[in-house]
Amino acid sequence: MDWYPLINSVRIALISTVIVFFLGVWLANAVVRAPRVVKGVLDVVLTLPLVLPPTVVGYLLLLLLGPKRPLGMLVAQLLNLKLTMVWYAAIFATVVVSFPLMYRTTRGAFESFDQTLADAALTLGHSERWVFWRVKMPSCAQGIMAGGVLAFARALGEYGATAMICGYTPGYTATVSTTVYQLWRTGDDAGALTWVLVNLAISAVVLLAMNLLESRSGRARGRGARA
Repeated sequence: MDWYPLINSVRIALISTVIVFFLGVWLANAVVRAPRVVKGVLDVVLTLPLVLPPTVVGYLLLLLLGPKRPLGMLVAQLLNLKLTMVWYAAIFATVVVSFPLMYRTTRGAFESFDQTLADAALTLGHSERWVFWRVKMPSCAQGIMAGGVLAFARALGEYGATAMICGYTPGYTATVSTTVYQLWRTGDDAGALTWVLVNLAISAVVLLAMNLLESRSGRARGRGARA
């Protein structure tokens, strides 16, 4: 059995999750502190990929990164790199489709943060950066981790945008999702079912890990409240 689709899917999901994690935390923190009108506009723009069909996201990415588009041509001339129909092109697709999950979950965690804790730390002479990393982030860790897990799971199972920007080349751009479709399309039901079961198993492990993290976080808060 060729395990390349699984290796490629996990590689793409891990890279995109790291990007989405830091981007989501940064933008969620900025949006929470923004004026109401700006916050409303940014919230719509940043959440839009969540409601767009993945094929629409893929089409827009092709318009932006295609080899005959300005950005695609510029990168090709400067770096001799293609931005479409290569394995790493899926990172662009998975970042776009999984970002809203990270952003909205993290924004909700930041909105429920008790600002008096930050104010108290500031009055003790700590910098805003120190307060953010040592007070705000630990207090919101459960929501942030949940967003990261959801973003990873979404990236791992992404199909529509990935298929449009990467295509399907066995051993090069194939992912679990595109492999399932290609095997089904060619009548290989047994092969498609095998990869479906692999995907189900990974998704179940990811969700169990998220539940375990939430359970541990809840017990830690309980011990903190009793202390």
